[in-house]
Amino acid sequence: MEETDWLARRFEERRAHLRAVAYRMLGSATEADDAVQEAWLKVARSDSREIENLGGWLTTVVARACLDMLRSRRSRREEPFAAPVADAPGATAPGHDADLADAIGPALLVVLDMLAPAERVAFVLHDMFDLPFEEIAPIVERTPAAARQLASRARRRVRGGTAPATDLAHRRELVAAFLAASRDGDFERLLAVLSADVVLRADELALRTAANRPGAPTLAPEVRGARSVADAFKGRARGALPALIDGEPGAAWAIHGQVRAAFVFDIAQAKIVGIDLVMEPAHIAELEVEIGSVPAR
Repeated sequence: MEETDWLARRFEERRAHLRAVAYRMLGSATEADDAVQEAWLKVARSDSREIENLGGWLTTVVARACLDMLRSRRSRREEPFAAPVADAPGATAPGHDADLADAIGPALLVVLDMLAPAERVAFVLHDMFDLPFEEIAPIVERTPAAARQLASRARRRVRGGTAPATDLAHRRELVAAFLAASRDGDFERLLAVLSADVVLRADELALRTAANRPGAPTLAPEVRGARSVADAFKGRARGALPALIDGEPGAAWAIHGQVRAAFVFDIAQAKIVGIDLVMEPAHIAELEVEIGSVPAR
């Protein structure tokens, strides 16, 4: 009984936060309350004595309940009920995306409702509540790299909706300029298209492949800074072809039509701010890759 009472008190202390998480995922104050209540029923039946991070665990339980509700809603083709903005619970968001959290309202809820369930959950948990992708991954049943891509895809749609054709063309040109500079080994041209704080991420298979292949770039799970990333790509990416990845300009390396590596670019302010080098087959299978006019997986 004492343990149940202790857990109930801890849960009540976090109820406002959990409701804020659920509201942003579901867009309905009523459904958010339902999700929090469902989470409590699961929590009450669990053994919490071995849980090290109770707050994170409660957020995970609520997120999974919301994901199930979003999937059920989509399968029934139901329209969500968008609660009035005054009903929206508060949230604590990281500084770099505080504007998104502050802007929660009908317009944002409409855009969020356009996202696939896993995209919405990944975006809300990371961009609005600063949960790391390593913790988001098991919730959405993806790898951390795939969870990052879900959030990135959602972020582009939230910030820009459907991008004008001119914006898409500019991003294509930026990726093409990057690939050309990489093949030519032109360090200065690479620097010109990279943001000063660009981040290059490589999955486990990409790391092993680079380590075992003479002449391949020296990679780490994360390479930060324009000069370091430019040095990693200088004189390389010779076999990479321009591609659309999840509808956004990127690049891919394929053998006989089979995609073996995908270069996923994050672009902001006319600069490349992030590159994900993806080689794990399971992750590539989660991407929609189109080289030229021929789709490939």
